[in-house]
Amino acid sequence: MPIPVVPKNALSFGAGFLYWAPLGTSLPSSTVAGSIFTDTWPVGWILLGVTREGHEFSYELNTEEVEAAEYLDAIATVTTGRAVGMSFDLMQVHAQNLKRVMNGGNIATSGAGATLRSDFTPPKMGEEVRSMLGWESTDLTERLTAEQCFQTGSLAVSRRKGADNASLPTEWKLEPAADGNPFHHLFAGATRG
Repeated sequence: MPIPVVPKNALSFGAGFLYWAPLGTSLPSSTVAGSIFTDTWPVGWILLGVTREGHEFSYELNTEEVEAAEYLDAIATVTTGRAVGMSFDLMQVHAQNLKRVMNGGNIATSGAGATLRSDFTPPKMGEEVRSMLGWESTDLTERLTAEQCFQTGSLAVSRRKGADNASLPTEWKLEPAADGNPFHHLFAGATRG
């Protein structure tokens, strides 16, 4: 038997780019040419900025085993739910990002430029809003869009000395959108397809 050549052509590197948009914003058309996405993200999508260590996408399937007295092994495994999420630690600390990671709220401003003062207040209980998240790989061959997201993580902003700067740690739950899917992961080109 000849020794097989193990594929290594679809590796994925780098943190990529994280996007945020208000609920209901148009999705990218995801046009592909030359094996990469060539369109720009539509108006309304905002680059969130740098993160401490990129982001983590998680997909957890919850299951239960069906057991029978006559068998040692479970006779079936049934799906009982799933949890889909993204987590990242935003290093861009400003009023708009604080509003995004707190699922809304209000920003009152006075002045402009060097005299601008922004006063953020969190949303009232029950007035939190969902939003959209997007991600694109640095080589433009992968995209992820999530049309209904809710930040559920504990926001603990640490202020420390030296280069250990403050940040906004987040944990987002990706909820089913109108099509019933919590996310779409798109791939460009034959290598990724």
